[in-house]
Amino acid sequence: MAASYFADIEPIKFEGTDSTNPLAFRYYDKNRVVMGKTMAEHLRMAVCYWHTFCWDGFDVFGAGTFNRPWHGGPVDQVRADHKLEEAFEFFTRLGLPYFCFHDVDVMAQAETIDEHVSNFAIMVDKIEAKMAATGIKLLWGTANMFSHPRYMGGASTNPDPDVFRFAATQVRHCIEATHRLGGANYVLWGGREGYDCLLNTDLKQEKAQFGRFLQMVVEHKHKIGFKGDILIEPKPHEPTKHQYDFDVETIYGFLLANGLEKEVKMNIEANHATLSGHSFEHEIASAINLGIFGSIDMNRGDPQNGWDTDQFPNDIREITTAMYYILKNGGFQNGGNNFDAKVRRQSIDPADLFHGHIGGIDILARSLLNAAAVIEGGEIEALVTERYAGWRSADAQAMLSGGSSLEAISDAAVAAKIDPKPRSGKQEYVENIVSRYI
Repeated sequence: MAASYFADIEPIKFEGTDSTNPLAFRYYDKNRVVMGKTMAEHLRMAVCYWHTFCWDGFDVFGAGTFNRPWHGGPVDQVRADHKLEEAFEFFTRLGLPYFCFHDVDVMAQAETIDEHVSNFAIMVDKIEAKMAATGIKLLWGTANMFSHPRYMGGASTNPDPDVFRFAATQVRHCIEATHRLGGANYVLWGGREGYDCLLNTDLKQEKAQFGRFLQMVVEHKHKIGFKGDILIEPKPHEPTKHQYDFDVETIYGFLLANGLEKEVKMNIEANHATLSGHSFEHEIASAINLGIFGSIDMNRGDPQNGWDTDQFPNDIREITTAMYYILKNGGFQNGGNNFDAKVRRQSIDPADLFHGHIGGIDILARSLLNAAAVIEGGEIEALVTERYAGWRSADAQAMLSGGSSLEAISDAAVAAKIDPKPRSGKQEYVENIVSRYI
C-alpha cells in the first residue's frame, strides 16, 4: 500500500495554552485529573466514520470536493479496505480512544440482502484486527436505514413489510457485530421514521411497527448478552417533514407506551436539539431527569440555516453549560462524546480533518474545566436550592405525596390567609456566574 494520506501529520500532542501549533492540543491533556477522573475518562471522545471518511463533500447543489484517495466510484472491497486503513491511521494520529460507525460506512457496496450480510461480515473481521492492533475502542455501532432508496418511506415504519424485514436483518447483524467488537452502546437513528405527507400516512400503523421493532431490538440485545445501552437519537425533521423521534420528551412518551422506558436511553445531538426548538442543555437535562441519558453526538448547527449542518462545536458557553449538567449528574456511564461533525466543502486538505477535530476536542476540554469550576464554586447549586426551599416543608411535601386533595389545600390556604409575594428568579445573576468561569 502507498504511504498513508495522513503521512505528513505527526501524532497530535498536548502542548499547552501557550502553543501556536495548529496541530496540537492546547487544553486537552488526556491524563489531567478533573474531579477524580482524567479528561479522557470524563469525555470519552469518538471519531465518526461517516462524515470523516465516507462523505466526499457533495451537497444538493454540487458534486464532491474532497477527492480523497478512497473516494470516487462505487465502494468495492478494495476501496472499503483502503478506507479502513486510512481511518485507523487517522484515529491513532488524533489519539482519541473511540470511534463510531454505520454498517454501510465500512463495507463494500451490496446489491442484495445476502451480499449485505456477507460484505459486512468481511469488514467486521478486519475491524476487529485493527482494534486489537491499535487499542482503539468502539463507542457505538448503528445500521444505516435511511440512505438506500428502499428506505425512502422509512425503515421499521415503511408501508412495505419486506423493507421492515431488510431493516431487521441490518440491525440484527450490526448489533451482533457491535457486541463482538466490545461496543459500549448501540444506536438507532430513525432518519426516515416519520412522514412527508400526512394524507397518505397511517400514523397508528407506523407507530405500532416502530414500537414492535424496538422491542425486538431490546429482546435480541438480551438474547446475545450485549451489556451496552440501546440508544435512540432524537431529531424533529429532515430528511422527513416530521419524525416520530422528535425530541427527548416525545421519545420518552413512546418508550412508556411500548414498555421500554427502562430499556432504552437517548443519544442526544446538539444540532438536532436546536432544530427541535430546544437548547442542547435542555435536551440533556430532560434526559437526565427522566433517567434516560445515554450519550452525545457533539456538533453544532448554523443559526442562519434551517437544516442539520453538522459543524464542529465552537460555542464555549453552550458546551460549558451542557457539560455542567452531565458532570453534575455523575457523567457518562456507557456513553461519550461522538464528533458527528464534518469539515466544510472547501476544507479539502488532510490537515483540515485534524483542525476540525482538534478544535472540537479543545472546546470540550475547556468546557469540562469550566463546568467543574462552576460545580466546585457551588453558587448555582446554592441559588437553586434556596429558590425551591419552601418545597422541603412538611406541608408542601404532603401536597405532592398524594396525602392531600385540591379541596384540603384550598381550605388550608384560605384559613391561613396566604399572600405570596413575587420573588426574583435572579436570571441575570445566575447567567453571570457561568460567564465568570469561562
